[in-house]
Amino acid sequence: MTRLDLLITGGDVLDGTGSPARTGDVGVRDGRLVLLPPGSRTPAAEVIDATGLVVTPGFIDVHTHSDLLAGDDEQREVLRLAPLRQGVTTEICGNCGISPFPIPPDRDGPVRELIAATFGPPTSAYASFAEFADAQGAARRNHLAALVGHGTLRAAVVGFAQRPATPEELGRMCQLLDEALAAGAAGLSTGLIYSPGVNAGTDEVIALARVAAAHGKPYVTHLRDEMSQVESALEEAIEIATAAGSALQVSHHKTAGRRAWGATVRTLARLERARDDGLDVTCDVYPYTAGSTALHAMLPPWLITDGVPAMLTAAAEPAVRDRIRHDLVAGVPGWENTVGNGGWDLIRVASAANNPDAQGHTIADLAAARGVDPVDYACDLLAAQHGDVTILSHSMHEDDVRRVLASPLTMLCSDGVPKGGRPHPRWAGSFARVLGHYVRDVGLLDLAEAVHKMTAMPAHRFGLRDRGLLADGYTADLVVLDPQRVADGATYDDPLAPPHGVRCVLVGGRVVVDGGAVTDARPGRVLAVADRQPAVPGRR
Repeated sequence: MTRLDLLITGGDVLDGTGSPARTGDVGVRDGRLVLLPPGSRTPAAEVIDATGLVVTPGFIDVHTHSDLLAGDDEQREVLRLAPLRQGVTTEICGNCGISPFPIPPDRDGPVRELIAATFGPPTSAYASFAEFADAQGAARRNHLAALVGHGTLRAAVVGFAQRPATPEELGRMCQLLDEALAAGAAGLSTGLIYSPGVNAGTDEVIALARVAAAHGKPYVTHLRDEMSQVESALEEAIEIATAAGSALQVSHHKTAGRRAWGATVRTLARLERARDDGLDVTCDVYPYTAGSTALHAMLPPWLITDGVPAMLTAAAEPAVRDRIRHDLVAGVPGWENTVGNGGWDLIRVASAANNPDAQGHTIADLAAARGVDPVDYACDLLAAQHGDVTILSHSMHEDDVRRVLASPLTMLCSDGVPKGGRPHPRWAGSFARVLGHYVRDVGLLDLAEAVHKMTAMPAHRFGLRDRGLLADGYTADLVVLDPQRVADGATYDDPLAPPHGVRCVLVGGRVVVDGGAVTDARPGRVLAVADRQPAVPGRR
């Protein structure tokens, strides 16, 4: 037999299908997998002894924001390594309606505002999917597949205006989406709690989801409400996908805020009924009870109608702050009111580069220490940060997290927001946490089932051909781990601490993590996802 580039021998093989582990050797030749019987002794340039370890396909994180991680400084490099160390070989980015493409050159201002306010400078904006892919160059260690953000489309065409798109504007958005999907983007995403996506009606999203369906690609949504109105928001998502004929992916499914705790009993049952009715619907989840987003998303959507600079100017006015206080108590129709459903004591500053002493503390405590109202403190902090503040929201119940994670409809995500300060530990810990805590320690899932949720299931959902399985000829994205030691190291106080028990990670057949140390290999690239057959009603 022709010499292999690499041979992993002596390990238990979990192939990603959900089948039990079996003994076997896994070879790599020219970046592709060669499956062999145990003890094959096939000649290889490099041999990894995996005795007592498990060999799995590379993990696929279905919800990240790492496409917006621009810049080459040391902090950003540390952030880029966090998912890789836990075995994530492919990330699905462009989620929550925000992507850095496709942006007409004469309209990049509003989109840069949108990205900067959520993810911070420096920001990058690209006219097309191809330009975005080219810009990644040879710098990546793992792969990206990219969704097209509805918020980006709307910011580029309509701006932040609180009104329906005109027929001409909607046509332009559909055209930009169609071109990006044809070029290899993986689907359409929405973030319907965020401006400017919050300004879109259901019909607008249906029209765009029809474009995704024509390419056989999914509609991926951060629901319009994940708190007290989560059930009606889920109905809207099902209505959109059904009318459009698209597959539906419900992002980071949760029922947050005390009024919604326990509602996953009903939301998961509703998803099951939708599947029984023929809708191709799945969801994803991160294994924590805290979420993370931009601070300005805690404020009423009318505040950002004219963009971020105008928001900061308006928020300096006492009358505007009084209106914010009123709306946090009374609510605004169609707006997910996180603070009103929980309180400022559950909102913790994660990233505020100009105010590092605020990081790790709640808005309530920071305001009390200064003897000011929390709304005043939040507005002043946004001004000091030019709008760039990320927060953690401790708003979920552990029972709901476990219920969603255990559902056969669910795959895993991190929802990683790669920013400095004290980011959410999910960016560096989600996959290792599931394998260690929820599989080994709690017994919520068995190991084969958890690996399936991280590999073959997301590869199928997003059309990632030749990935997600250990099968002959598939791309050699691999993880070798110790099932008795694997665990998350990341905590809220030390959010980028590496995981334990991950022996090595391969991307495209090249070792990128060896014994916990990251190598210099950079085999990652942006994956162009080919069109598939459009969804057929009544078929999954």
